[in-house]
Amino acid sequence: MHTGGKQIHGSPLDSGFSSSCVKVYLCSNPEDSVVERRALRETVFPRFREHCRHSLGLDVRVIDPFESSDPSLWPDEDTRQQIIQECRRSSAGPFLLALVGHQYGAARLPAQVEVSEFELLLQQCQEAGISTQELEKAYQRDENTIPTSYCLRASHRHTWFSLQATTKKKEESKNEAKDEELRKLFHTAVSLCVQSGSMTPERAKSYYRSALDVDLRYALESCPEGDMARRCLIYIHKIINAKREGEKGHVKKQLQSKLKDGTPLSALSTNEKLLSELCDSFLNHLITSCQLLVYTLSTVCDQRHGYTSARRRGYVESLCQQVYCDLLQTCVSLNVSQSGEPSPLGDALSREQAEQEQLCDILSQFYDIIQPEEEKVRVYVETRYQQFPLIVTGGPCTGKTVLLAHCTQQMKSWLADSDPVVISFFCSLSINASPKHLLSSLCYQIACRYHSDSSAKQDASLCTDLDDSGSTTNPREFTSSCSPASVSDSQHEHGTKECVSDCDQSCNLVEYPGQRQIDSGIIKPDACLSELKQHLSSLISHLPSTEKPLILILDGLDQLKNNTGLQIMESLPSPLPPCLKFILTVSSNRTHFLQAIKLHYASHIVSEDIWTGHVCVQLGPVDRKQSVQMLASLLKRSGRRVTSGQQALVNQALTRCCLPLYTRLLHAHTSLWHSDSDVIESSLPDAVHSSISVLLDHLEQKHFSSIVARAVSYLTLSRTGLSEAELADLLSSSEDSQHMGCSFKMKVPQVDVERLLLDLKSFLIKRKVANSQVLFWVSRHFKLVVAKRYLGTHDVRIHSEMADYFSGETSGVNKDAALKTYTDTQQSSQPFVFTSIKGDSRVNVRKILELPYHLQQSGRWKEFERVLLMSFEFHQAMVQAGLLGELLTMLETDKGSSQFKFATERQLLASILKSSACFLQSSPLQLPTVMETSLLPYLEVFPALEGYVRDIREGRESGLGITLCPSAPSVPHIQYLNHDNPNKDVCVREIAGTECGAVAEIMDDGSAWIWKGRGYNVANLSLSCEQTELKFAGVKGSGSFLLLSTRCNRFFVWDAAGPEKFLEVKDPFKNEHESSQAPGNIEGFVASQKTLSMWWKDESFVSVFDISSETLTHFQCQSRVACVVFSSDGLFMYCGQEEGMVSIFDMKMNSLLSTCSNSNHSAVTVIILCEDKREMACVDRTGNVALWDVAANAQPPRLVKESFSQAYSNNILTTNYSSEINTLLLCQAHQTSLWDTCTWELWDQFLAPQGRAFSQAVLSHDGHLFLALLDTCTFVLVWRVSSGQCVLSLETNKQPHTLLKMASDVISVSHDGCLTAWDSEMIDCAGGAQKMGRGVKEVVVEQAGEWFYTRDGSEQVWRWSLETGLPHVNFLHAGPVEKLQLSPNGVHLVSLSAGDIYVWRTETGENVLRISGSRATDILITPNNNFGVSISQRGLSRVWKIAQGNIVCSIHPYLSDPQVSPESTYLLGCRHGDLLAASLWSGSISKRFFCVESSEQVVAFHTLSEHPEFVVVMVASGAVYTWKVAEETVCQHFELPHMFHCQPQDFQMSSDGSYALLSTENDAINLLNLSRVRLCSFKVEGPVIKACLDKTGHYVAYITSPSRLGDSCDCSLHARPILQVRRLSDGEKIGAVCLSKNPLTLVICEQHCVFVGFGDGSVGVYCISDATVNEDESVRYCENWNVPLKQCPFDREPFSLPPQATPNIMWP
Repeated sequence: MHTGGKQIHGSPLDSGFSSSCVKVYLCSNPEDSVVERRALRETVFPRFREHCRHSLGLDVRVIDPFESSDPSLWPDEDTRQQIIQECRRSSAGPFLLALVGHQYGAARLPAQVEVSEFELLLQQCQEAGISTQELEKAYQRDENTIPTSYCLRASHRHTWFSLQATTKKKEESKNEAKDEELRKLFHTAVSLCVQSGSMTPERAKSYYRSALDVDLRYALESCPEGDMARRCLIYIHKIINAKREGEKGHVKKQLQSKLKDGTPLSALSTNEKLLSELCDSFLNHLITSCQLLVYTLSTVCDQRHGYTSARRRGYVESLCQQVYCDLLQTCVSLNVSQSGEPSPLGDALSREQAEQEQLCDILSQFYDIIQPEEEKVRVYVETRYQQFPLIVTGGPCTGKTVLLAHCTQQMKSWLADSDPVVISFFCSLSINASPKHLLSSLCYQIACRYHSDSSAKQDASLCTDLDDSGSTTNPREFTSSCSPASVSDSQHEHGTKECVSDCDQSCNLVEYPGQRQIDSGIIKPDACLSELKQHLSSLISHLPSTEKPLILILDGLDQLKNNTGLQIMESLPSPLPPCLKFILTVSSNRTHFLQAIKLHYASHIVSEDIWTGHVCVQLGPVDRKQSVQMLASLLKRSGRRVTSGQQALVNQALTRCCLPLYTRLLHAHTSLWHSDSDVIESSLPDAVHSSISVLLDHLEQKHFSSIVARAVSYLTLSRTGLSEAELADLLSSSEDSQHMGCSFKMKVPQVDVERLLLDLKSFLIKRKVANSQVLFWVSRHFKLVVAKRYLGTHDVRIHSEMADYFSGETSGVNKDAALKTYTDTQQSSQPFVFTSIKGDSRVNVRKILELPYHLQQSGRWKEFERVLLMSFEFHQAMVQAGLLGELLTMLETDKGSSQFKFATERQLLASILKSSACFLQSSPLQLPTVMETSLLPYLEVFPALEGYVRDIREGRESGLGITLCPSAPSVPHIQYLNHDNPNKDVCVREIAGTECGAVAEIMDDGSAWIWKGRGYNVANLSLSCEQTELKFAGVKGSGSFLLLSTRCNRFFVWDAAGPEKFLEVKDPFKNEHESSQAPGNIEGFVASQKTLSMWWKDESFVSVFDISSETLTHFQCQSRVACVVFSSDGLFMYCGQEEGMVSIFDMKMNSLLSTCSNSNHSAVTVIILCEDKREMACVDRTGNVALWDVAANAQPPRLVKESFSQAYSNNILTTNYSSEINTLLLCQAHQTSLWDTCTWELWDQFLAPQGRAFSQAVLSHDGHLFLALLDTCTFVLVWRVSSGQCVLSLETNKQPHTLLKMASDVISVSHDGCLTAWDSEMIDCAGGAQKMGRGVKEVVVEQAGEWFYTRDGSEQVWRWSLETGLPHVNFLHAGPVEKLQLSPNGVHLVSLSAGDIYVWRTETGENVLRISGSRATDILITPNNNFGVSISQRGLSRVWKIAQGNIVCSIHPYLSDPQVSPESTYLLGCRHGDLLAASLWSGSISKRFFCVESSEQVVAFHTLSEHPEFVVVMVASGAVYTWKVAEETVCQHFELPHMFHCQPQDFQMSSDGSYALLSTENDAINLLNLSRVRLCSFKVEGPVIKACLDKTGHYVAYITSPSRLGDSCDCSLHARPILQVRRLSDGEKIGAVCLSKNPLTLVICEQHCVFVGFGDGSVGVYCISDATVNEDESVRYCENWNVPLKQCPFDREPFSLPPQATPNIMWP
């Protein structure tokens, strides 16, 4: 498309904003740079692009205009200048790379010459007797150019599309010869003009300049000085003796022959002069004046060989190295980088806010015609107290969107007396048009715009970035970083920080009375649509004021699918609040949407018709004269015009269609016209769609139809638009991109893509989406035309190609074969997260936005699930990009469910993410630890998630990994469903479930809601009769059937396992009037095959309905029916009654067989048939059991056994019978009983907690657990049957109403109908987790780290295997275990229990010694493994042999805080402030710490295993000494400042004495670095609960209390203790884990594993991964999985080993 080389102002691509692409123009002489340019394309540019993508977040495009080997494909001068201009304007870094070689290059015929100058050339030739006939044929006069010019005819431009592939080669040689003759003639004419003085030499040079010279001058002469110095790279290569001697002689002969022909020598040397002038004059001047960066290299060649290929290869290698380094350095000097990832708090919403504002600026630039409706909009805005919206309506393309974009820019000036908040939202252009997202975005923008000032800054401290790393104080500075230390990311380098923006924090402050606060900065993913609607309504009702009114402009609501627009519109209150103005656009053909608006605001509109008066603005075609003026202006800007005759046709076209978009399309057509073009009325299309089609026709002719078709298809089918680089990549990667007839895949040159984009420039918006500039159609009508013209059934293939591209795969053809032909067809990498060399990470947002969309649209659901939904890397990228809500939507989608394999796994992942949403949105880098902690306990249930956890571990370079996961305190739900009932005050009336998983709820307003099982949402059931919607009264379930009763006493049966078809149950013996009069609350319902039995409250008959015949039969009983059960074959029916009777009916004969009655005549509530034994068990309402023999059908049942409750019993509330495990559960208010149905003996009873009462209980599926509801308890509690312990609590958001046990789920239904579903296997797995009966008080680890021991204060000590994660041995004691010691070699375990000392052999588990009479309060083992030391406060402390128990010696004084010296020679301890050393051989006090300078008391001391002769001593004054015990010498090293104190209970030291932990007070950890003699202080979040120093001197681990994010945060993860580890050498935080329970003990072993004992009796082990410290050892346990054992989790109890029955050694 011809534009005359001038900028078309007003183009949507001209809006100024930071670029996301480094766009470089490669300037060169195509004749002598083929090798160099190819080497750069193949080696430098791909490498540079990868660097920019990974390190800077930028893409790279290098445009080589001469990339094609066919000169006929090269762009002309005009096009090249447009490309240079585009590179300069839009490149984020360098824009020019020039290669100047030793050849100047040939000049080409000018494409356009002004009339006066061209006629002068003709005149001079004619006067000189030279024929100008060929010149006149080559050029034609064109009056449509400004100024009027002669233009080179198309036949001489050698455009390749006009040639057939078979004739192309023949035409090339003919055209080249003809062009050469024309150039000679043209240059001769120019020389004659110079000789005659009619043309200046400078002007003449412009016709002699080569493409290199022209491009370089154009790029540099119009370039600002700053850009020239920083953004241009010039490389000059001078070659001396380039031609060898033989070639020089040949050239000399050619020169002589040309001289004989009369060609002047000066003309022959013009190229050399121009090259010299370019390098030595033009560029030299810029070097000195503008600091232009120019590299000059001179190569002197041997005259005999000239410029050989070897020399050229050497130059090319050095050039490539230099160019790569210079490109990198230029980017560094320019500080080129995409701005860092936005704040994690609502960053996706903050990005969208900026994108919408930018979009408004872009669209307002299309306001070329002033429309009178603008004044009506102004009047509406300026009028106060409007109670209804302003609707801007009109047909397609009438400019509604542009008008509102323009009005948005004018609002501030219109309302100068106030400070309006103007929010314009272009809904149809949003990347996520779901109602939930749109409401979230509106809430976010409104809240942020109103609270983005001082209020947010004042409360910034409420939000803490938990991914930020704390800092270490400088030596002796004793103050901490002002920013609190926090949970660091275990997956990323410490330099990564994510800041909280003011507007994000401010959104947490919005709170309204009586409303549940929804954080508008972090929209909770589980917030339902009704909550978001309520929140939006509250925001716009409370925030706007007279001084700061809200102007809300919504465009494109009517274009959204699934009635989304109506849901948004109905969220706004009616009438509108006084300080709110609401403006929206609606297409005039959307009558349904217009009618809905009218109904919503009908009661508040004075006029009868909403479309009259000032509430509606109708847009129509603009004035034709203005359209003519607009077209003339557009043509003038592009250097074009039309003749008067052509103008008449244009006027006719604008009369037929006078739309702004049509006028722009008309400009595209008329700019191609020449003054002699044969234009008729049919030349111009008469509508927008036909104009777009004509435009595409022209583009196909100019750019090859395949390229155009695919390019516009990619742009149309992209979700968020495409960047220029992505479009170029796609055009090269698609399998059918046959370029110029090639049968293999070949890269489409970047210059071809650029030329196409230049021609589409006026119809593409360049907008920013997720920090990337993307191209987007300016109007949706382009999409409609492209879809109809190109796509059809091919859209799936295009989507698949785009999915391959964004996944990083090559589609279709053999990649290796393609690369052999064209090396730079290689695609850029597409990781989920880009990682730079420095370790910085950046999310590939383009991939996570586009890839899921194209996989779904192409129907590749299995790949969508496997590659994305089950991928941790994808989840991590989505969370870091702030798209957690969108990730949850994908995980919970039911689209493509027939091809999904891991529905439950996806629901589990979604549940974990949803419950952690608040924490993850403030600390997204904590996702690995959150997911690993949550998933590890359930990998046996879901082995498909092992790969997910493995990805977490493999991606962890530094941090805390989980070797042994502690038992889960709760089980994450699989699904939580909250139906959007408009009436929030309704409660559940009745609930029923089926064996296939369907659940039905009847609400007290008569509505019915159905949940069909996992993967489905709750749906409202609507049944109508005679155009009246039925109201439901109740529901019952049995088998796969649901029986629903209505308030008009009609009954419907639905088989949930079959189709959604409801069968009405009718009584043929009752007429309609009798049926409606009968009351009939159904009391019960039982299904057997195709037979349904139902009975009514207070009725003594049972109705049996046969589904096959649709007949109803009544069976009369003797008293009111309480329960019914069928035999397995359906031949017999047993009816339990209120007075204790059971009636048995023969279903074939429809007759009563027999009856029986229990002795106390209490109502029978449960009947259980044991058909293999021919027995019937009847349970009455108080829990008594009567067992009957029913072997003889014709005889009355015989009573076999009757069991009565031993104490007073309340009525049974619920029962649960499991035939698989032969167990019956009876739930009463004060107790739950379990019966063995084989023997019908009472197995066990469980009393309700004191002050509480059971309301319902059910057995788990395997019977090892039972789940119960307690009154006023919001949890579902889980008890372990074998121990009677409450082992789990299942969290519910609301008070549970009913508990349903389904085939594979347990479901809790709240009073308002919310459903929470848990997986039964997960409950069993969590309930069967091994843990001690009480809190773990001590953990002792073997030196090898393979086994560890725990005690909980009971009689048990467990030995655990770190490999299996299970306790293997239980060492039993006669009393509670008080102390535990393990010999250094791991052979003996010594425990102290009830005054007795137990010595166990760990390998065999034998209790070899039980020593009584010790009166010990503590025990120690010497480092040489031979002796034990028992410490007694009131008696003698003894040293004894571990092997035999013999006493070696006794120590009389009691020594507190005792330690054994590393050489096993002394027992050191404190007594009355003195540090004493007692000999382990004699028991006497042989050494005493004494210092002349100080007589203060010793507050702490520690032995050093690596320096056994020394002891570090800390005295009360803060002085630090080393005491050499054997020589009794003392050396003072340090004295603590007054603000530092040593807390004896916290004092710990590393084995080499390099570090000492002094205290953990004032939310800080204070350390002493003795090796460098300096103090360090780490600020931590909240009080320190536990701290432990690594004995190797590498790390310190500590647990802090939770730090809440203010009162508005109700996130459980923010309320949990945090385990953190720091590296001591530099204070860097290694990793952190949120602990799910209360920690009691903390230990670090030599293998750098952290052991945490919890209050519930479980143990967690966390491995430290740190590449800087002994990498092999630090990751030792990272790959150890909890070995999946096949036996039941409840069968994994440790093997118990008894102690000696009586002490075998007695001490005196």
